[in-house]
Amino acid sequence: MSRWEPNSRGRLERAALELYRERGFDRTTVAEIAERAGLTERTFFRHFTDKREVLFGGQQLLHRILVDTVAGAPDSVAPFDAVAAAVVAVATEMENGREYARQRREVIAANPSLRERELIKLAALSSAMAEALRTRGVPDPAASLTAEAGIAVFKIAFERWQDGPRELTFADHIRDGLEQLRTIAAGA
Repeated sequence: MSRWEPNSRGRLERAALELYRERGFDRTTVAEIAERAGLTERTFFRHFTDKREVLFGGQQLLHRILVDTVAGAPDSVAPFDAVAAAVVAVATEMENGREYARQRREVIAANPSLRERELIKLAALSSAMAEALRTRGVPDPAASLTAEAGIAVFKIAFERWQDGPRELTFADHIRDGLEQLRTIAAGA
């Protein structure tokens, strides 16, 4: 095995997902993931703290996009619109990974501890957006409610994107969910 392997992180992610789908998450070892990727366990641990994190490694990017979009919105933008822009930005970033997201969802759905980890991830993203809103001067509970609503739209839109018509993008589903939430909140 050579010392330097191009795109080792991506290879580990693909190998892990393949093995999780073939054998199940619990029956897959780090050694098997590394072997499938043509890498060493040491290389695996340079990229991931454990085999769960292969499925959750993108959380930092989502966090950054959500927080930066909310924080960067002009002061004249309403809190809900700042959160809406943030979840649309995340959806746009994820669009090219539809098949990976589908397979990842399948693996997570089959494992209770991974489902729990997914809920923790969503809660952390909501908390981060709420904090960005508070930094913009939005008081609680409005900041927390707005962030939670944004994550709820994200979660439902994600399911619809995975299960719905291929011609609709993730961002299309987000926009539709946001519009439906606005309609509900307006009492129509």
